[in-house]
Amino acid sequence: MDKKTTSADGTSLTYRVTGEGPTVILVSGALSTGLTLAPLAAALADRCRAVVYDRRGRGASGDTAPYAVEREVEDLAALLEAVGGEAALFGLSSGGALVLLAAASGLPVARAAVYEVPFNDFLPGGPERQVAYAAALDAALDAGDRGGAVELFLRLTGLGEEMIQRARQSPMWPGLEQLAPSLAYDAALMGDGLLPAELVARVPVPVLSMAGGLSPQWLRAGAREVAEAVPDGAYEVLEGQTHAVEPAFLAPVLAGFVTG
Repeated sequence: MDKKTTSADGTSLTYRVTGEGPTVILVSGALSTGLTLAPLAAALADRCRAVVYDRRGRGASGDTAPYAVEREVEDLAALLEAVGGEAALFGLSSGGALVLLAAASGLPVARAAVYEVPFNDFLPGGPERQVAYAAALDAALDAGDRGGAVELFLRLTGLGEEMIQRARQSPMWPGLEQLAPSLAYDAALMGDGLLPAELVARVPVPVLSMAGGLSPQWLRAGAREVAEAVPDGAYEVLEGQTHAVEPAFLAPVLAGFVTG
Protein backbone atom coordinates (compact mmCIF):
# COMPACT_ATOMS: atom_id res chain seq x y z
CA MET A 1 0.00 0.00 0.00
CA ASP A 2 1.29 3.45 -0.89
CA LYS A 3 2.22 5.77 1.96
CA LYS A 4 3.00 9.49 1.83
CA THR A 5 5.40 11.83 3.56
CA THR A 6 6.40 15.42 2.88
CA SER A 7 9.89 16.78 2.31
CA ALA A 8 11.17 20.04 3.79
CA ASP A 9 10.22 22.05 0.68
CA GLY A 10 6.67 20.68 0.65
CA THR A 11 7.22 17.99 -1.99
CA SER A 12 5.01 14.94 -1.51
CA LEU A 13 6.90 11.64 -1.54
CA THR A 14 5.29 8.25 -2.12
CA TYR A 15 6.81 5.15 -0.53
CA ARG A 16 5.98 1.51 0.15
CA VAL A 17 7.09 -0.83 2.94
CA THR A 18 7.68 -4.59 2.59
CA GLY A 19 8.73 -7.17 5.15
CA GLU A 20 9.93 -7.13 8.76
CA GLY A 21 13.31 -6.62 10.40
CA PRO A 22 15.96 -3.88 10.28
CA THR A 23 14.85 -1.09 7.96
CA VAL A 24 16.62 -0.38 4.69
CA ILE A 25 15.57 2.34 2.24
CA LEU A 26 16.24 1.42 -1.39
CA VAL A 27 17.26 4.31 -3.66
CA SER A 28 16.82 3.83 -7.40
CA GLY A 29 19.01 5.19 -10.19
CA ALA A 30 18.29 7.01 -13.44
CA LEU A 31 15.12 6.40 -15.48
CA SER A 32 13.52 4.45 -12.65
CA THR A 33 10.90 4.68 -9.94
CA GLY A 34 10.41 2.88 -6.66
CA LEU A 35 8.69 0.08 -8.58
CA THR A 36 12.03 -0.70 -10.24
CA LEU A 37 13.36 -1.89 -6.88
CA ALA A 38 10.15 -3.61 -5.76
CA PRO A 39 11.51 -7.07 -6.73
CA LEU A 40 14.57 -6.45 -4.55
CA ALA A 41 12.32 -5.34 -1.68
CA ALA A 42 10.34 -8.57 -2.04
CA ALA A 43 13.54 -10.63 -2.02
CA LEU A 44 14.64 -8.87 1.20
CA ALA A 45 11.29 -9.16 2.97
CA ASP A 46 12.07 -12.29 4.99
CA ARG A 47 15.03 -10.58 6.70
CA CYS A 48 14.54 -6.81 6.32
CA ARG A 49 11.88 -4.13 6.36
CA ALA A 50 12.52 -2.75 2.89
CA VAL A 51 11.29 0.70 1.86
CA VAL A 52 11.05 1.75 -1.79
CA TYR A 53 10.11 5.27 -2.82
CA ASP A 54 9.60 7.37 -5.90
CA ARG A 55 12.32 9.97 -6.00
CA ARG A 56 11.04 13.49 -6.67
CA GLY A 57 9.86 14.03 -10.21
CA ARG A 58 9.08 10.34 -10.69
CA GLY A 59 6.11 8.03 -10.32
CA ALA A 60 3.61 9.15 -7.72
CA SER A 61 5.91 11.63 -5.96
CA GLY A 62 5.74 15.36 -6.55
CA ASP A 63 8.36 17.79 -7.74
CA THR A 64 9.10 21.32 -6.60
CA ALA A 65 11.25 23.70 -8.64
CA PRO A 66 14.02 24.62 -8.63
CA TYR A 67 15.84 21.31 -8.33
CA ALA A 68 18.95 20.99 -6.17
CA VAL A 69 20.78 17.88 -5.03
CA GLU A 70 20.27 19.07 -1.45
CA ARG A 71 16.51 18.67 -1.88
CA GLU A 72 16.99 14.94 -2.48
CA VAL A 73 18.99 14.67 0.74
CA GLU A 74 16.06 16.39 2.48
CA ASP A 75 13.75 13.85 0.87
CA LEU A 76 15.73 11.03 2.48
CA ALA A 77 15.66 12.87 5.80
CA ALA A 78 11.85 12.97 5.59
CA LEU A 79 11.68 9.29 4.70
CA LEU A 80 14.02 8.33 7.54
CA GLU A 81 11.78 10.16 9.98
CA ALA A 82 8.65 8.57 8.50
CA VAL A 83 9.95 5.00 8.83
CA GLY A 84 11.26 5.25 12.38
CA GLY A 85 14.09 7.76 12.57
CA GLU A 86 17.03 5.60 11.50
CA ALA A 87 17.63 3.08 8.73
CA ALA A 88 20.23 1.61 6.44
CA LEU A 89 20.38 2.95 2.88
CA PHE A 90 21.02 1.10 -0.37
CA GLY A 91 21.63 2.89 -3.67
CA LEU A 92 21.69 1.36 -7.13
CA SER A 93 23.84 3.03 -9.79
CA SER A 94 23.50 6.83 -9.56
CA GLY A 95 21.18 6.29 -6.58
CA GLY A 96 24.33 5.21 -4.79
CA ALA A 97 25.79 8.68 -5.22
CA LEU A 98 22.75 10.04 -3.38
CA VAL A 99 23.17 7.44 -0.62
CA LEU A 100 26.82 8.39 -0.08
CA LEU A 101 25.93 12.09 -0.04
CA ALA A 102 23.12 11.52 2.46
CA ALA A 103 25.35 9.46 4.75
CA ALA A 104 28.08 12.11 4.60
CA SER A 105 25.53 14.82 5.39
CA GLY A 106 24.91 13.51 8.87
CA LEU A 107 21.48 11.93 8.41
CA PRO A 108 20.58 9.12 10.84
CA VAL A 109 21.90 6.38 8.57
CA ALA A 110 22.83 3.09 10.25
CA ARG A 111 24.73 1.59 7.30
CA ALA A 112 25.13 2.38 3.61
CA ALA A 113 25.39 -0.03 0.70
CA VAL A 114 25.84 0.85 -2.97
CA TYR A 115 25.98 -1.11 -6.21
CA GLU A 116 28.08 0.14 -9.10
CA VAL A 117 27.88 3.89 -8.64
CA PRO A 118 29.13 4.95 -12.11
CA PHE A 119 32.11 6.98 -10.95
CA ASN A 120 34.29 7.20 -14.04
CA ASP A 121 37.78 7.66 -12.57
CA PHE A 122 38.89 4.52 -14.40
CA LEU A 123 37.06 5.19 -17.68
CA PRO A 124 39.33 6.93 -20.23
CA GLY A 125 37.77 10.27 -21.10
CA GLY A 126 35.01 9.65 -18.59
CA PRO A 127 34.76 13.15 -17.04
CA GLU A 128 34.75 14.88 -20.43
CA ARG A 129 32.09 12.48 -21.68
CA GLN A 130 29.94 13.06 -18.60
CA VAL A 131 30.14 16.85 -18.90
CA ALA A 132 29.29 16.73 -22.62
CA TYR A 133 26.33 14.44 -21.87
CA ALA A 134 24.98 16.80 -19.20
CA ALA A 135 25.18 19.78 -21.58
CA ALA A 136 23.46 17.90 -24.41
CA LEU A 137 20.84 16.61 -21.99
CA ASP A 138 20.02 20.13 -20.77
CA ALA A 139 19.68 21.29 -24.38
CA ALA A 140 17.33 18.42 -25.27
CA LEU A 141 15.15 18.97 -22.21
CA ASP A 142 15.06 22.74 -22.76
CA ALA A 143 13.81 22.02 -26.29
CA GLY A 144 11.14 19.65 -24.98
CA ASP A 145 12.77 16.68 -26.71
CA ARG A 146 12.20 13.99 -24.11
CA GLY A 147 12.86 11.18 -26.55
CA GLY A 148 16.19 12.72 -27.48
CA ALA A 149 17.07 13.04 -23.80
CA VAL A 150 16.39 9.34 -23.23
CA GLU A 151 18.49 8.46 -26.27
CA LEU A 152 21.40 10.50 -24.89
CA PHE A 153 21.27 8.57 -21.64
CA LEU A 154 21.06 5.20 -23.36
CA ARG A 155 24.11 6.08 -25.46
CA LEU A 156 25.95 7.11 -22.31
CA THR A 157 25.30 3.63 -20.89
CA GLY A 158 26.81 2.07 -24.00
CA LEU A 159 23.64 0.91 -25.75
CA GLY A 160 24.07 0.66 -29.52
CA GLU A 161 21.99 2.58 -32.04
CA GLU A 162 20.07 -0.48 -33.21
CA MET A 163 19.06 -1.31 -29.64
CA ILE A 164 18.06 2.31 -29.01
CA GLN A 165 15.78 2.29 -32.04
CA ARG A 166 14.26 -0.99 -30.87
CA ALA A 167 13.67 0.59 -27.47
CA ARG A 168 11.88 3.48 -29.17
CA GLN A 169 9.40 0.99 -30.63
CA SER A 170 8.84 -0.85 -27.36
CA PRO A 171 5.86 -0.43 -25.01
CA MET A 172 8.18 0.91 -22.30
CA TRP A 173 9.25 3.99 -24.30
CA PRO A 174 6.41 6.34 -23.25
CA GLY A 175 7.25 5.62 -19.62
CA LEU A 176 10.90 6.41 -20.22
CA GLU A 177 9.98 9.71 -21.88
CA GLN A 178 7.81 10.56 -18.88
CA LEU A 179 10.85 10.11 -16.63
CA ALA A 180 13.21 12.00 -18.95
CA PRO A 181 13.25 15.32 -16.99
CA SER A 182 14.59 13.47 -13.94
CA LEU A 183 17.70 12.50 -15.94
CA ALA A 184 18.94 16.02 -15.20
CA TYR A 185 18.68 15.23 -11.48
CA ASP A 186 20.95 12.20 -11.79
CA ALA A 187 23.35 14.19 -13.96
CA ALA A 188 23.53 16.81 -11.20
CA LEU A 189 24.20 14.08 -8.63
CA MET A 190 27.06 12.65 -10.68
CA GLY A 191 28.69 15.99 -11.62
CA ASP A 192 31.75 15.22 -13.74
CA GLY A 193 31.51 11.58 -12.70
CA LEU A 194 34.66 11.55 -10.60
CA LEU A 195 34.49 10.12 -7.09
CA PRO A 196 34.08 13.01 -4.60
CA ALA A 197 36.82 11.68 -2.34
CA GLU A 198 36.65 14.45 0.27
CA LEU A 199 32.89 13.98 0.63
CA VAL A 200 32.89 10.19 0.98
CA ALA A 201 35.76 10.43 3.47
CA ARG A 202 33.19 12.02 5.81
CA VAL A 203 30.82 9.03 5.74
CA PRO A 204 30.72 7.94 9.41
CA VAL A 205 29.05 4.53 8.99
CA PRO A 206 30.04 1.16 7.51
CA VAL A 207 29.78 1.07 3.71
CA LEU A 208 29.45 -1.96 1.45
CA SER A 209 30.33 -1.24 -2.17
CA MET A 210 29.37 -3.97 -4.63
CA ALA A 211 29.93 -4.72 -8.30
CA GLY A 212 29.05 -7.48 -10.74
CA GLY A 213 31.72 -9.91 -11.85
CA LEU A 214 30.60 -9.51 -15.47
CA SER A 215 30.45 -5.72 -15.38
CA PRO A 216 33.03 -3.55 -17.20
CA GLN A 217 36.37 -3.24 -15.47
CA TRP A 218 35.96 0.51 -14.89
CA LEU A 219 32.73 -0.05 -12.93
CA ARG A 220 34.35 -2.72 -10.78
CA ALA A 221 37.40 -0.53 -10.18
CA GLY A 222 35.13 2.37 -9.25
CA ALA A 223 33.24 0.22 -6.77
CA ARG A 224 36.49 -0.83 -5.13
CA GLU A 225 37.56 2.82 -5.04
CA VAL A 226 34.43 3.71 -3.04
CA ALA A 227 35.23 1.05 -0.45
CA GLU A 228 38.77 2.34 -0.13
CA ALA A 229 37.76 6.01 0.11
CA VAL A 230 35.35 5.71 3.06
CA PRO A 231 36.66 5.23 6.60
CA ASP A 232 34.91 1.86 7.08
CA GLY A 233 34.39 0.27 3.70
CA ALA A 234 34.15 -3.21 2.23
CA TYR A 235 34.13 -4.30 -1.41
CA GLU A 236 32.31 -7.35 -2.73
CA VAL A 237 31.95 -8.80 -6.21
CA LEU A 238 28.73 -10.61 -7.13
CA GLU A 239 29.94 -13.25 -9.55
CA GLY A 240 27.94 -13.70 -12.73
CA GLN A 241 26.19 -10.34 -12.35
CA THR A 242 26.16 -7.22 -14.51
CA HIS A 243 24.95 -3.66 -13.90
CA ALA A 244 21.42 -5.10 -14.20
CA VAL A 245 21.93 -7.09 -11.02
CA GLU A 246 19.38 -9.80 -10.23
CA PRO A 247 17.57 -9.46 -6.87
CA ALA A 248 18.08 -13.15 -6.08
CA PHE A 249 21.86 -12.59 -6.06
CA LEU A 250 21.89 -9.14 -4.47
CA ALA A 251 19.35 -9.67 -1.68
CA PRO A 252 21.29 -12.21 0.44
CA VAL A 253 24.43 -10.08 0.41
CA LEU A 254 22.56 -6.87 1.16
CA ALA A 255 20.45 -8.47 3.90
CA GLY A 256 23.57 -9.89 5.53
CA PHE A 257 25.13 -6.44 5.60
CA VAL A 258 22.00 -4.67 6.87
CA THR A 259 21.36 -7.22 9.64
CA GLY A 260 25.03 -7.62 10.54
